[in-house]
Formats: sequence, structure tokens, C-alpha cells
Amino acid sequence: MRLILRFFGILFSAGFMLFLIGSAVAAVAFMHFSQDLPDHEQLAEYEPPVMSRVHAADGSLVAEYASERRLYLPIGAIPDTLKAAFLSAEDKNFYQHHGVDPEGIVRAAVANLASGGRIQQGASTITQQVAKNFLLSSEQTINRKIREALIAFRMESAFSKDTILELYLNEIFLGTLTPGRNLHGVAAAALDYFGKSVHELTLAEMAYLAALPKAPNNYHPFRREAEAVGRRNWVLDRMVDNGYVTAEEAEAAKAEPLVVNPRNVSPNTLAAGYFVEEVRREITNFYGPEKLYEGGLSVRSTLDPRMQAMARKALVDGLVRYDESRGGWRGAQEQLDLNTGEWGALLAEISALRDVDPWRLAVVLEIADGEARIGLQPERASNGEVVAERETGVIRAAGVEWTNRSVAEALDPGDVVYVEPLSGDREFRLRQVPEVSGGLVAMDPHSGRVHAIVGGFSFDQSQFNRATQARRQPGSAYKPFVYAAALDNGYTPSSIVLDGPITIDNPGSDPWSPTNYDNSFAGPRTLRYGIEFSKNLMTVRLAQNVGMPMIAEYSRRFGVYDDMAPLLSMSLGAGETTVMRMTAAYAMLVNGGKRIRPTLVDRIQDRTGETIFRHDRRECHGCVADGWSGQNEPVLIDEREQVIDPHSAYQMTSILEGVVERGTARTVQAVGKPLAGKTGTTNDARDVWFVGFSPDLAVGVYIGFDQPRSLGRRVAAGTYAAPIFRDFMAMALEDEPATPFRVPPGIKLVHVNASDGTRSGPGAPGTIREAFKPGTAPPSNLAGTGLDADWGFDSISEFDGDAGEPGPDAPPAVSEEWSPWSDVGPGDDWGVAEDAPGSSIGASGLY
Repeated sequence: MRLILRFFGILFSAGFMLFLIGSAVAAVAFMHFSQDLPDHEQLAEYEPPVMSRVHAADGSLVAEYASERRLYLPIGAIPDTLKAAFLSAEDKNFYQHHGVDPEGIVRAAVANLASGGRIQQGASTITQQVAKNFLLSSEQTINRKIREALIAFRMESAFSKDTILELYLNEIFLGTLTPGRNLHGVAAAALDYFGKSVHELTLAEMAYLAALPKAPNNYHPFRREAEAVGRRNWVLDRMVDNGYVTAEEAEAAKAEPLVVNPRNVSPNTLAAGYFVEEVRREITNFYGPEKLYEGGLSVRSTLDPRMQAMARKALVDGLVRYDESRGGWRGAQEQLDLNTGEWGALLAEISALRDVDPWRLAVVLEIADGEARIGLQPERASNGEVVAERETGVIRAAGVEWTNRSVAEALDPGDVVYVEPLSGDREFRLRQVPEVSGGLVAMDPHSGRVHAIVGGFSFDQSQFNRATQARRQPGSAYKPFVYAAALDNGYTPSSIVLDGPITIDNPGSDPWSPTNYDNSFAGPRTLRYGIEFSKNLMTVRLAQNVGMPMIAEYSRRFGVYDDMAPLLSMSLGAGETTVMRMTAAYAMLVNGGKRIRPTLVDRIQDRTGETIFRHDRRECHGCVADGWSGQNEPVLIDEREQVIDPHSAYQMTSILEGVVERGTARTVQAVGKPLAGKTGTTNDARDVWFVGFSPDLAVGVYIGFDQPRSLGRRVAAGTYAAPIFRDFMAMALEDEPATPFRVPPGIKLVHVNASDGTRSGPGAPGTIREAFKPGTAPPSNLAGTGLDADWGFDSISEFDGDAGEPGPDAPPAVSEEWSPWSDVGPGDDWGVAEDAPGSSIGASGLY
């Protein structure tokens, strides 16, 4: 017995010593592996990179920006069935273990031994995966696994199970369905794979997402569909084993095909590439790229998708109209050798502009019987997969009529060209990308909210935004601000200014003698006449009388120029500005002279929903959160700066309405609604403009080459720019009532003779209603003053276009070489002393 007791005593002592040694070793190991261990408590402050999203004014999604595509969902917003799918696939004992699952370790060890080392089954719990993803590297070492387990134990003691699962379901990598879109978290994956929110997913779709964490590329729905379906079904079986779904529900889900619809979130779907890129630039400049790509911003833009599509169509149609009338056919985009392969595969490899719908790229297959048989480029899904069958069509004589050639003369087999479908059966029209470009802006004149921006023919072709970045000479489109300054400082619309020769002495340089486009003079005329018929001589003389420093100040107030040189030629629009600035300036005329700040963004919210930017800064006095309880209606305080007297603003608006009714923009009358605006054509027709408005919509447009050069002889704004404005307004205002321009209190509408501004009786020939400030209307009779002479007003009707440009029935026009500055363009050295009194840089032929 003593021997037995001694044996057990020795055994106990040895065990105790081993325990002490083991404990010491464990303590040393614990201290070793715990050194520099990441602080698990930082997870409590964790803010994962979340994509920012840009929405249109109607709430539709137009763009997303992300370094990791993730939408963060709280655990309560994730369906229980989706949680169950991931638990079944990754960690069925998640809610029972304390960070490390012994059962799972044993199960993995047995499986790995049974496979002879061919299969390596992991035993990491969801808690361990969170520890690895957030706090450790992905290296496959014993050291990392031990540290991972230690952090998992700490996390389990510090956080609830739901918190850990929430971190996991929002962080886990779930594949790359389309290039450049790395998906993290269940919310982003549900949208990209199925175009659904997590609450709309079917059981089969949830099971597929849960199949992905193990190896997303091994279960790609297109490249490895069989493996993807097999793994999905395995997850469904595990959900049955764990009691989350019934066998019948699982079998029904297994019977469903794996249908993945890659989501295509692209500004191209709304023709809004230029608009959204401008939003991206603004947010990046203001908040920095990290905030945009990782901050989870929700941006509510001012984009009106309906109006954006109209704006693009109007501008593109105008560019094509000019190109086809002036440029002629320049030949095919590329040539394919149809003998080297199947035409569909060859054509599919050619890069096409993606934002020129309904245009399509096509290849000419053969030409016979006066028509060309073409093959259309196959359509692709957002993942690059071809989704359309081979399509063919024909181009007949009507489709190439604009080229002034026959089909056989214009096209050869193998030509790669753009085509547009016609109404006929599979019949197409030949198209070409125009060389000319331009920009268009449409905005709310009362708030500055920009509804649409088109910065060129195609954003895919060029991301340079000609509506906001291109600085061009506005020409006569600037003149209203010279006249507005005069109206705001004592002049009336019926004030008389001489339309006659004038020479400006320039010390140190040759005298400047501007002229009108038609080289004629109308004599003393009203201010209204000077704008309606875009008279250069009247504008220069008026600017001289008002003073260029005063006009420069008004240019600054309206935001056309920040620091305009006080030179007389600037009164004819020789300075450079942008379409956005000009449109905003015109908006301030129609809104009663109130300053507006053009904006593309209504509101920005951070990831928590807190508003960090709001364009409308007005405060609502009297607004209460509890609703109406008998109190007076709330009052919004308008604190906008008054840049010009509202009476003067309306007088200018009325004059610009006359430009449409009687002047250089009569083509705009076709819209049939009250509209106003001004044409502008620069020297040698390098740019043509039209900027105008309805009572509630301001629009600016210009056409020109990116490298400024003449658009051609007899090209004028009234012919090419004004029709773009007309077409856009016809679409935008189609369902709107014909709202007249608002007349401010105090304005007197008086019948006057349009020729000389004298009072006239209603119905008398040449009578219009003119707007006057109180006490400024002309006397009832000016007979004998010499101002009632007949200056040939009736002959004005013979002219159309900008500043008296010849209409269809007019005599031949004079040569365009009408000014000694006709060859001077933007960026040229004007060679004028800066402070020379009365000096003027060479006006760029502005008419």
C-alpha cells in the first residue's frame, strides 16, 4: 500500500510540476503573443469605408463612389433568414461558443486527416474572421492563428454576439462581379448580384450570398456556374440541418436557377455624365477624396433626369445639325477585314461611345442594289458578357442623303460607322460624331438649382465640361448687362441712343471704329431697338456714356466676370466667361434682380444621416415639428442680395422678350410660350450663343470648336444656337401653361411707338407696350422735337439672325471681313496699354 501511495504521490508531484511548468510556459506564451496585440476596443469606434451615392432630385440613383463597395446595415435591418444562411455556412455554433469553437476545430482536424492532407478545412469562427479582417493580416501562420484566437476571446468578453455578427456581415468580402467593383458586405452584394435590397432576396439568393465568403472567385455566377449552384445547395442543406428552413423550402430553392442580374449604376443611363462628374469634382474639392470614396455620403443633387435627357437631345441634335450642314461626310470610324473572322466578334472588340443612344456602331457587310447591309455591334451586359444575338439592318438612300452622296459613294464593305434606327423595318440612318462641340445649362432662376448640364457631344468621348470649364467670348449675349446698367442708372427703354459711326481714340495705338454687322446705321433709336437688333454702335456709345467702370461693377454683381477690364470693347462681349455664369446672370434678370448661387447639390448627409450641407440656407420662422395647431403660416425670410432694381430687371426682361418677338431670335417663337433671350455671335463666327429664359427656367447654350476657329461664313447664333434653345424649351415646357413674365409692383406699361419711343395709341401701327418706372414714361406728344422722324423701322423686318443678319429674302450680305480685328481670337496679344483712358482691346467682331 505504501508503494502504491508513494507511486501516486510521485505521480501527483510530477503532474503538479508539469502543471506549474505548463502554466509558466502558457503565461510566457500568452505574454509573448499578447505583445503589440491590436486593441479590440477600437472596434467600438470602427467606421468601415462606405460608398457614397449621388441621387437625382427625384431620388433615383445616378452614381456611386467607393474604394470598397459597401453599404452599412445595422444588425436589426438584416433579415433573420440571411443571418441564418451565413451562420449555417460559416459558424453554426456562433451563439454557443466564446470566440473559438472546439467542436469546429476537432471537426476540421478529422476532415483534414481523413482527406490525407488534400483538403484543408478551416475552423475559424465568425469572431475569429472579424478579428483577422479588422485587426490582423491574412498570413497563414501559427503565430497569426494564436493571436487571432486571443483577440476573439477578448472581443467575446467586450461585445455582444449581435455586434460581432453585424461587423462581420458588413465587412466580409463577397466577390467582384464586374471589374473594379469589389463587394463588401451583404447590402452591396445583394444590390450588385441581384439588383435588390436584402429584404427582397429569395431564400435561394440568400444561400448563394452565404456561399461566397469561402472563395468568391470559385463560385462566380458566370464563369463557374455549376460550382456556384452546388455550393448554394450545400448551404441550403446546412440550413435544413440547423433547423432554419424546412426540407421542402430548401428543395424549392434548389430548383431555382441561379439568375444574376448585374446592376448597372451609371450616369450614362440618364445622359448625365457631365453633371455627375461636376458633382464629384465639387465634393472632392470641398471634402477631399477620402470623404467621397469612404465616407458614406448621401448626396441629393439637383439633377432633373427628364430635363437632362431633353438637354442632351437638344444639344446633340444642334451639333449634328451644324455638322451635317457644314462639315460633310468624313468617312468611316475604322475598317474591318471581313475575311479574317466572324464580323460579330470583330465588331464587339471595337470600343464604342456608350452614351450616344440610340446611335449604335455597325459594320458595312455588303453593298448591293443601292443599299448597304450592315451588322450591328452586339450589346453587352455590365459584366462585359454579350447579351444580344447578331443583328443586321440596311442603310438606304434616305439614310445617306445628308452626305450628298449615294450609298455606294459614301460606304465600302468593312466600314465601321455609327447608325441610328429609322422608323422603317430594320432601316438605319448613317451618322458621324461631330467635330464641333458646345455646352448647355438649364437652371431654376429663383434658387440657382441646376436641372441639367451637357458639356459636349459625349462624356465618353471627352470629359472636358464645356458648360462649366470652357471660357469663351459671349459676344452680343453680354450686351444685356450693359443695357441693364444703363436702365438702373437713369435710362429708360425708350431713351434714344444714336446708331451711327463712332471712332474711339486709343493713345499709343490706332483708333478703333467699330461697325454693325450689316454696315448700316439706323440713326437715333431706343435702347430696346439696340438690344432687339443687336446694334454694336449703339452699345459702344451707351457704354461710353454710362462708363465702363460702372459696367464692370454690374458685370461683377451678376457674376459674368470677376474683374472685367474697363475697356469699351468689353461691352461687346470680348471677355471670356462660361455658360454656367452667363445662365446664372440671365436668371438674375428674370427673378427680379436677386443674386443666386448656382448649385448642383441640394443636400449632403453623412453616414449617420446628419445633414452636413444644405444649399437653401433660409430659416423657416414659425415652423414647428408637431404640425399645424391653429398658428399662422410660417414665413421664409428671403435674404438674397438685390443686385439690380427689380424694375430695371423687369425692363430688361421685357426687352429680351422683344428679341424673340421682333429681333434676332424669332425662331424661338415656335415654342408658343412667353420666352426671352439674346443671341451672341463672336468675330468670324468662332462661337455662337443663345441665353434666355421662361419665367421659371433659365437656359444657356453655345456652339464652337474646342480649338477656336470660324464656324463658317453666314453662320450666326440665330441659325444654330437659338434653335437648340427652342428645341429644349419646346420639350421642357410642353406640359406647362403659358405663364407670362411677372410684372413687379410700380411698373407702368405704356403704349409707345417702337421706332422712336414716343407715346402712341393702342392699335396704332408700330405700337408696343413698354415698361416704365414710376414717373419716367415719355410725355404724350413729342411732335416737333425731331425724335418722331421715320428712321425706316419697317425695313427692319427684312433682316433676321443676329444683329441684322440677312434673312432668307434679304439681299446678299456684306463680307465678313468687316473689322480690322476680324482675325484676332481668344488668347491673342491685344497690345493695349492697361490704363490707357478709353482704350479698347480689339472687339472680337461681336454682333
